[in-house]
Amino acid sequence: MVMGPTHAMSGAALWLAGSAVASVAFGVDQSSAELVVGTIAVSGAALYPDIDCAGKVTENKGGSTVARSFGVVSLFVAECVERLCYWFYLLTKSKKDKKRKNGHRTFTHTALHAALVGTGVGFLAASFGKPAVIAVLFILTGLAVRGLLPASVNRMGWVITTAVALAASYGMYHLLPEHRSYWILGLAMGIGCFIHILGDMITKMGSPLFFPIPIKKRRWADLGLPNSIALRAGGKGENRILLPILTFIVVLGMFYNLPEVQELIFDQPVTESENVDADTSR
Repeated sequence: MVMGPTHAMSGAALWLAGSAVASVAFGVDQSSAELVVGTIAVSGAALYPDIDCAGKVTENKGGSTVARSFGVVSLFVAECVERLCYWFYLLTKSKKDKKRKNGHRTFTHTALHAALVGTGVGFLAASFGKPAVIAVLFILTGLAVRGLLPASVNRMGWVITTAVALAASYGMYHLLPEHRSYWILGLAMGIGCFIHILGDMITKMGSPLFFPIPIKKRRWADLGLPNSIALRAGGKGENRILLPILTFIVVLGMFYNLPEVQELIFDQPVTESENVDADTSR
């Protein structure tokens, strides 16, 4: 069973909630475009670690939500990543680590990987500007669409995912300002990966969060909740409790971050131009 919608929704919920806290507590304001882009980026990044779960490339089926996002291309990438992760696991495992048949939930499901990929994306975005940002956002938008709208995308296939990602990337290219340091995209990537790991840790399988730090002489110790209270991926606990809660948080966060709503709450006008001015002054 897959947790694609839950992972994507948890990423969106965390970014919107964090943006609200940052605005109130630290005065960090975002324009509407930046808020939307950040939410999409974290939603997509919250699916990305499952790139290590491949399907049958030659038959274009199977695999994780991420692996199916861009058709045979993403299935092929997932196949390569899974094999690399499996070989890396075999090279680094201790005598106490369990036997595995594939590389799913290994290196891409560690805090070390989240830090590395977040730093790498941030460096690319800061060094190469909007072209690198748009390339990353194209991929993350496709993953977010696949995760947040699984029923619609499954009916229409990977073509709609790619088309929406292209259209959104084109729009974001014109909305995002020039001459900015987009290192925050790396932060969004790292946060998304980390929230994915936390999501997997509440399931029965867990994740090797602290690799390579040995725990009970195991480098790849899967950490998570006790089986008695852990959720089953795709089970009733996830679909009937966790996903509705996350959806409510996302809807609440979207309404809270509307300028009109903030004007009602704080009894002072909050305009798009003020947000842009605040961004420019930083």
